[in-house]
Amino acid sequence: MSGLLVVTAVPAEAEAIRAGLTAPDETVTVVPVGVGPAVAAAATARLLALTEAAGRPYRAVVSAGIAGGFAGRVAVGGTVLADRSVAADLGAESPGGFIPIEDLGMPPELLGGGRTVPADPGLLAGLRAALPGATVGTVLTVSTVTGTAASTAALAERHPDAVAEAMEGYGVAVAAAQAGVPFAELRTVSNPIGPRDRGAWRMREAFAALTTAAAVLH
Repeated sequence: MSGLLVVTAVPAEAEAIRAGLTAPDETVTVVPVGVGPAVAAAATARLLALTEAAGRPYRAVVSAGIAGGFAGRVAVGGTVLADRSVAADLGAESPGGFIPIEDLGMPPELLGGGRTVPADPGLLAGLRAALPGATVGTVLTVSTVTGTAASTAALAERHPDAVAEAMEGYGVAVAAAQAGVPFAELRTVSNPIGPRDRGAWRMREAFAALTTAAAVLH
């Protein structure tokens, strides 16, 4: 068995996680795979398939990195654990508002696991115990980062239990589910979700929090 696979979007996230691992830790593999749910799903599926074919399957996979957080639900610099990862924009627009993909009348077999993939209960419980200060809730996966007050309000209303949004979790979750591998998502918050304001981003704090959180990965 190949241990734990940690998938990030960009190299800076991977470097922050490696900096927090107990060195030398050969039980954790950290791989930056790219930005967005499609590339995250494809790359994660390939990594899982290669190790399975080699007879050394990963025991679990974690989607990790920085995220935007919903104001009032999680603080900038805070750590988030997903109890489920949701493809927030998978569906259709209509004059009456957003229609989730599962409400469009498609046969269930075409939806796979739907828009929601729950975190593995055992894996999540272990992370919660190791990170008692983390906020636990839904983490949304979006292909377009939310950047207006109106879209933020609509998203928060549709997902009252959501604490953060990122761009890869659902893709990684689907790949893990297809491979039968336990999945979890770990994020640290770099900015409040809302009107795009680079001045409000706290990347250094988010990367430092990611390094601290990585110490529990093994």
